[in-house]
Amino acid sequence: MDPKERLKESLVELDEDSFFEALKDLLAGGEDPWDIILGPMSEAMDEIGKLYEEGEYFIAEMLVAADIFKKALKEMGIEESDSESSLGVVVIGTVKGDVHDIGKSLVATMLRASGFKVIDLGVDVDADRFIHAVREHDADIVAMSALLTTTRNYMKTVIDRLKEEGLRDRVKVLIGGLSTSEKFAEKIGADGWGKNAIEGVEVAKRLLGVPANG
Repeated sequence: MDPKERLKESLVELDEDSFFEALKDLLAGGEDPWDIILGPMSEAMDEIGKLYEEGEYFIAEMLVAADIFKKALKEMGIEESDSESSLGVVVIGTVKGDVHDIGKSLVATMLRASGFKVIDLGVDVDADRFIHAVREHDADIVAMSALLTTTRNYMKTVIDRLKEEGLRDRVKVLIGGLSTSEKFAEKIGADGWGKNAIEGVEVAKRLLGVPANG
């Protein structure tokens, strides 16, 4: 089996030993870490997300997958670190009722690597916490993630609260996650949508007027 396919299958099946064997083979073969992350690893997490939404996987399985994913990032030398020089401040979180962490964490990691200061609120984040973080950190962007179709509508709740609190005009709203789309972003009044981590960073830069190579 192709190492990429083996890596993907191992992650979906939560087989850590097989996963890291495939990862080492790919790295030894000169594969770029970001191609691995945004290719088979992200594809596997999408499948795991679907299994979770369909009731085949539960929170325990999600946590195991998250742990393997984070170990893999460390193995490839991709660490999260905030830079003093910042393109802007992003408050990010997975919305209330949703415990999906990986997609959101990957976007946060890439935003940091690109020069943004990122305030990661974690998962199951309600509107009050988003509002508080925007005020406390003088945020430029609110980034929200939702894996489940049952939780994505909470994004509009957060946007409505930003309006009520008089904060909507000073922040851009970026959304993403398996259950979202560009059409959905337009429907709820978000400023941008990213289908994956790379696009999420590009959209964040565009929203703040940062050059694509900035």
